[in-house]
Amino acid sequence: MFDKRNMQILLIHFLSLLSLAAPISGCKKGGASPDNRISGTVYTISQHGPDRDSVNATISGARRNAITVAVAKASPAVVGINVTAVEERQIWNPFGNDPFFQHFFGNNPFGSGGVQKYQVKALGSGFIISQDGYILTNDHVAGNATKIIVTTTDGSQYDAKLIGTDHNSDVSLLKISGKNLPYLKLGNSDDLAVGEWAIAMGNPFGLFSINDKPTVTVGVISNTGVNLGLGEGGRNYRNMIQTDAAISSGNSGGPLLNANGEVIGMNSVIKSTAGNYQGEMGSIGLGFAIPINHIKDVIDRLKAGETLNHNIGDMGWLLNDVSDDLKDYFKLTTDDGVVVTKLLRGGVADDAGIQAGDLILGLNDEKIRSTAGLQSALADHEVGDKVTFHIQRNGTNESISLRLPGK
Repeated sequence: MFDKRNMQILLIHFLSLLSLAAPISGCKKGGASPDNRISGTVYTISQHGPDRDSVNATISGARRNAITVAVAKASPAVVGINVTAVEERQIWNPFGNDPFFQHFFGNNPFGSGGVQKYQVKALGSGFIISQDGYILTNDHVAGNATKIIVTTTDGSQYDAKLIGTDHNSDVSLLKISGKNLPYLKLGNSDDLAVGEWAIAMGNPFGLFSINDKPTVTVGVISNTGVNLGLGEGGRNYRNMIQTDAAISSGNSGGPLLNANGEVIGMNSVIKSTAGNYQGEMGSIGLGFAIPINHIKDVIDRLKAGETLNHNIGDMGWLLNDVSDDLKDYFKLTTDDGVVVTKLLRGGVADDAGIQAGDLILGLNDEKIRSTAGLQSALADHEVGDKVTFHIQRNGTNESISLRLPGK
């Protein structure tokens, strides 16, 4: 018969066996375990990254998870950007059109020509995409800069060279001198699932300069393929990625990452309800990023020294959205599309065979719903591109092709 001591020994052995049989459910304090075990799931980060579905599945209540791993991997390649740029501002001249003053003082009585140049300082975000120091950011951050300073997470500062910029797509390519720099892998923005995790990194409100570290916000992919159209300065924001990861002023040019730490977009636009006197705006959960697959094409051309010419000239037509009056006048049977209401004789559209009353329903493979949508679709092309308009004329569908003119 067992005494009390023997019973205690048996109980200890029994509990030891149970602990050996139990699954692993956590990580070592202060870091991930050697085989990267997270909440009972084992994953490894290979050269090509793990399957994204399995990575998203590991994002749970664990303190260290796929998000923290991705952030730690990506952070060294995110940079803060400070620029000095020259802006031209029109000077208001109260006497500019007064004949009396023009008679005695000429058309420009203040000798300014009506325009004054100002040096302005601005900041934004960027990220390194190669070991030898190529950096991506927005055109609206660095495209007009006369001096660009890049700060990395180790506190180093570099004078950056503007390799090339595309105003239309809002993409600038910079270069700093360096070797074996940390860099981000570019992912595939055509393979996104609405609702999957998204990580935004950057320099909101200049916070990077305080401790040389990017700010991290996390959300999901809220939508894809969002056409915002022609924005401020004529930049054309199409096929954008929408996220609720907080993006604020200064985040422009920073990366939007998936749970693997791969770049899927570049943060560029926010919708906000208010801003301060400096024009800074905070997030209300409506942020937009340029898809990285589009940026890849732009990078290759900028590296090759090409200039992307989106300055489409006058087509020689007048367009209107479909209205009840236009439907009655031109006997249209649909609310979709854009109506050609007037043509310039001998203009590009006229020479191609487009007629007043034609209803433009599509451009190449894109459906057209409004004049703003058509203008954005045209601006996505370059001068000299051949495009095909799909029109409806007198109830019959036709296709008309032409080459886009330059300004």
